[in-house]
Amino acid sequence: MNAAAPPLAPGLMISAPASGTGKTTLMLGLLAALAQRGLAVQPFKCGPDYIDPGFHRAASGRASFNLDGWAMAPGQIAKLAGAAAGADLALAEGSMGLFDGVATAGASGTGASAEIAALMGWPVVLILDASGQAQSAAATALGFARFRPRPTLAGVVLNRVASPRHEALLRAGMEEAGIAVLGVLPRRPDLEMPERHLGLVQAEEHATLRALIDEAGRFVAAHVDLDRLRAAARPTRLPAAAGRPAPPPGQRIALARDAAFSFAYPHLLQGWRAAGAELLPFSPLADEAPDPSAEICWLPGGYPELHAGRLAAASRFHAGLRAFAETRPVHGECGGYMAMGEALIDKDGARHRMAGLLGLVTSYATRKMHLGYRLAELHHPLPGHEAAARLRGHEFHYSTILDQPDAPLAHVVDAAGAPVPETGSRRGNASGTFFHLIAEAT
Repeated sequence: MNAAAPPLAPGLMISAPASGTGKTTLMLGLLAALAQRGLAVQPFKCGPDYIDPGFHRAASGRASFNLDGWAMAPGQIAKLAGAAAGADLALAEGSMGLFDGVATAGASGTGASAEIAALMGWPVVLILDASGQAQSAAATALGFARFRPRPTLAGVVLNRVASPRHEALLRAGMEEAGIAVLGVLPRRPDLEMPERHLGLVQAEEHATLRALIDEAGRFVAAHVDLDRLRAAARPTRLPAAAGRPAPPPGQRIALARDAAFSFAYPHLLQGWRAAGAELLPFSPLADEAPDPSAEICWLPGGYPELHAGRLAAASRFHAGLRAFAETRPVHGECGGYMAMGEALIDKDGARHRMAGLLGLVTSYATRKMHLGYRLAELHHPLPGHEAAARLRGHEFHYSTILDQPDAPLAHVVDAAGAPVPETGSRRGNASGTFFHLIAEAT
């Protein structure tokens, strides 16, 4: 007789009115503080963020998965949310503001954190930046509570509170509005996470990460009512539709993995492994070539522009990659795509020779932001996907294309259906895209 599956943990959504209010600091502090109590907390990240999950894992000891309402069908979201089985609590960190998303619905919605919270049945803990206001903060919280009937608001955590008097005024406003105050965080600029042009510095690059997480845990434990917050969680409700993860691009996958190539969605790697694929990591920065026994080489995104000189000098990597591409597919996403090209020009205007599998030339000398969801219809097969397959992904970079002479890989549009010039390209067994694959479109 088979044992019953462990129950799913109840959950909460940690969200805010806007970016920059302290969501990540609160999330990491909660994960650390609850772990110190011996609780198993399953983290999630709403939207197409490939950096925050690394911080979540460092704080919780559990892999964090993206839940994306625009790119993922409800069944896939349900499959990923199953990671909360056997945990004591599920915590999802929202992206941007609670209701912020695109205008056009995707596989299941607009990508807003509120949609995920409503889909999963998770109440929202709203963190508010209270600096520069007092009772008026309650009007903001009340607006979020009443804007839509779902999700429900569990309460607020007040951030950047200046003094006991400031706190008293804030609490008075919240009491008048009938909003529960779950915590009050004094100003702590030393706990804010360092950033760079694509968001937070990656977890593995943060030299004092463990100390920062531990301090965030102590800070949150001292200023948030953890028992009350945990009691506000509600049962996780999974959609009934079946989920279908993206198929692996091969059974033995040579995966570039180092400080220059680290933007790989955890759910994709997990899905590949679950399908029986074996990942064979190698480091281009260490001048390593892909494993010759692999069936495919995959170069994720990252920060190749910060390591352009080392990559240009990595002769064994270049030679090994070119030899691999003579007989087997090589695919790159964003930074990996750039490294497969002819050249990369850094922010100072210096030109660095890349692997040359494609004719792509990109430049950071003139920065231009490319940001948003992407829907691609393939002109040519991609490892794991047939021609004409429709893929959902996300693009975020500041490089400019100076030359892209190869055949376009796909017809690409944004979330509103407008054509995007970054179509990706293909030459022989080499292919690349500027968007990061999230899921096949249903």
